[in-house]
Amino acid sequence: MKKLLLFLFLLPLASLAQTEQFLIYHADANAKSDVESSVKKAKAEHKQVLLMIGGNWCRWCKMFDKFQHTNASVDSALSANYIFQHINYSKENKNVALLTELEFPQRFGFPVFVVLNEKGQRIHTQNSGYLEQGEGYSAEKVIEFLNQWSVKALSADSYKE
Repeated sequence: MKKLLLFLFLLPLASLAQTEQFLIYHADANAKSDVESSVKKAKAEHKQVLLMIGGNWCRWCKMFDKFQHTNASVDSALSANYIFQHINYSKENKNVALLTELEFPQRFGFPVFVVLNEKGQRIHTQNSGYLEQGEGYSAEKVIEFLNQWSVKALSADSYKE
């Protein structure tokens, strides 16, 4: 009987731990502060910042997160060129002030990607639909997007003859 009671007590805790494990967005995060920290780190590492705006309710957001972590080429292109930051958009916290500053990227649906330079200036907003293929994401399209908005691609030195 004690084992049954212990099991019944621990079961909800195990479920909660599993649920927390899959959260990629956090409604209580300070998005403005997170972006500022990412910009500071990007400047120090000479990278861009890539914001992925969405929510835990978004199937395509979760799919991209899994895709990014399971595709070595995508993960490599991302980590080589960007400081990656999730920005929550949910009924609990729409981060209206930040999205207003970013010129309303939510107009493209979710997830939506926003590229900031090392000064924190928005240089591109990417509709994730263009990165999809079938019922998932295209590694080729994602890597092309990441490469086209990298510091190197935007440097005049890359185009000297």
